[in-house]
Amino acid sequence: MAERTPVVEWPTLALIGAVYLVWAGATLWLAAWSLPLAMVALTLAVTLHSSLQHEVLHGHPFRSRPLNEALVFLPIGLFYPYGRFRDLHLAHHRDEHLTDPYDDPESNYLDPTVWARLPGALKLLLRINNTLLGRMVLGPAISVVALLRSDFRAIHAGDRAIARDWALHGAGLALVTLWIAAAAMPFWAYFTAAYAGMSILKIRTFLEHRAHDLARGRSVIVERGGVLPFLFLNNNLHVVHHSKPGMAWYRLPAHYAANRAEFLRRNDNYVFASYGEIFRRYLVKPKDPVPHPLR
Repeated sequence: MAERTPVVEWPTLALIGAVYLVWAGATLWLAAWSLPLAMVALTLAVTLHSSLQHEVLHGHPFRSRPLNEALVFLPIGLFYPYGRFRDLHLAHHRDEHLTDPYDDPESNYLDPTVWARLPGALKLLLRINNTLLGRMVLGPAISVVALLRSDFRAIHAGDRAIARDWALHGAGLALVTLWIAAAAMPFWAYFTAAYAGMSILKIRTFLEHRAHDLARGRSVIVERGGVLPFLFLNNNLHVVHHSKPGMAWYRLPAHYAANRAEFLRRNDNYVFASYGEIFRRYLVKPKDPVPHPLR
């Protein structure tokens, strides 16, 4: 029997409320007392807010999409329009296209023929971006520039849906900017913390998917990681999420524990013991080539 979705998922709703309280407290009060501590708190709030946006686009905590999206509309992380994140991520969930340079909008691979035509300096930049350190330092800027470039081309070509998403994002940014102007935290500190939040999220996405002949073998499991699994709302158990995209974040660990052997068989043992292992192996060493190895 399928598990019935509750009318309200209270753990998710409570966490959304807690994130906004931390965000407000960090910018209004903590920044006046200790700016470094406020920036750390804001970085964690931005990271969790992005993870909660991911929960919302998968149908949590309410059954109403407009109500869900109203909860996370405010772009406290500054850089990504929620509507674009939603649409691109849902397209990414077509598992048969995972890692494809054209059909998976979250792929970090390039078509080898495109790669061959790139100038040497850009190739070097993308190789650095395929190390964990490079992904954390350069990755947020690279992904924002790539999104801006593709989206404004689409808007120029007449895509009204993308134009609407950016207009809504602009309205939200105006509200956040007014908040920062009235807060104790200077804008440079807010911007730095927001970028740091994106940097932490790049740890999760660094090796979420690999090139593999079988779609079921492309999504990773990272079994431990200190506070990171919480900041990622258990998306370290990524093959579980792709097999059960509607399952709430707080149910994923128990479901994985009860079916661990099956999930490891399913993803052909694409598993890491912890994020510490990933840091040790790939901090300054590329995990993958930039050109897709199976094309």
